[in-house]
Amino acid sequence: MSVSSHSAQQSNNQSRPDNEHSTGVADSGRWSTKRIAMYALFVALAMAVSLIEFPIIPGVQWLKYDPSGIVCLVAGFAFGPSAAVIVSVLGFVPHLFTNPWGTLMAVLVALALSVPASLIYRRNKTRKGALLGIVVGAIIALAAAIVGNIIVTPFYAHMTTAQVVALIIPALLPFNALKFTIHGVVTFLVYKPISNLLNH
Repeated sequence: MSVSSHSAQQSNNQSRPDNEHSTGVADSGRWSTKRIAMYALFVALAMAVSLIEFPIIPGVQWLKYDPSGIVCLVAGFAFGPSAAVIVSVLGFVPHLFTNPWGTLMAVLVALALSVPASLIYRRNKTRKGALLGIVVGAIIALAAAIVGNIIVTPFYAHMTTAQVVALIIPALLPFNALKFTIHGVVTFLVYKPISNLLNH
């Protein structure tokens, strides 16, 4: 390597802010074997944790929480918006055959949460950027969840639109607000260690 090349490489390395981090494969434009393997790993993980469901609002047992949104967020932070899209869509494929309408809602909400968050974080790879992305994504996902329930739920839950609207304040709003709060807090705590691990 020539002196000029070495100097240029050293300059590039020094120009990266200390509070940024890279996951290597995320910064590469090509679909490397490692990148595909990481995407597949996150999809498989999203599929697995989507099967873990439990109620989180007393008296509203039919609204169940699952941690798959955390996987979608972490994938988006680690590998960018394309990973957020792939994991958010493919991660719910197993549910498509047993609960198609519910799957549609789950994919819609996961995309609304993880894609805006990963877009913001891609432009500002700091803890502040991660926090802003999570908050913006949660707000968009909350709106998507409410609107999606109003439109989709009457098709499969034998409820009228008016009945669904009546559930927004007592059930849908608190459930989804708590759901996205859990997603956001856990993601904020784990995304950096996971990204550092993936970068080695």
